Amino acid sequence: MTVRSPSSPPSAFELLCAQYAKRLPARLDDLSGPARGTVDLPLHVVWSGRRSYGLEQPRSRMSLYRTVLAEGQRQDLIDFLNRDLLIAQWPVLRTLISRPTRDAWEAAFPEFPTVSAATAA
Repeated sequence: MTVRSPSSPPSAFELLCAQYAKRLPARLDDLSGPARGTVDLPLHVVWSGRRSYGLEQPRSRMSLYRTVLAEGQRQDLIDFLNRDLLIAQWPVLRTLISRPTRDAWEAAFPEFPTVSAATAA
């Protein structure tokens, strides 16, 4: 995160990181979403376009996770994301989401594979 003087207002980046951090579950183990089947997202998460995602198809699953990470509130994250799938997808998923989202998740959860560990595998 950027260091700033106490008198300067927070940057847009800092505000976004704080917004995403407020949505995070307390623990990754709280993520109880399905690991198989089809997920239909509610309108408050995806208000236009595709709403149904098949978890067996990697692109569909990645699209679901990108959408929920970007637009979901805390309960949506818990209901639609699966801990094991999120960790397994993280090395690629982290490159497809916004930096504020990525930074908030990685700061909160050291369980995520590091970039160096992901590229070494």
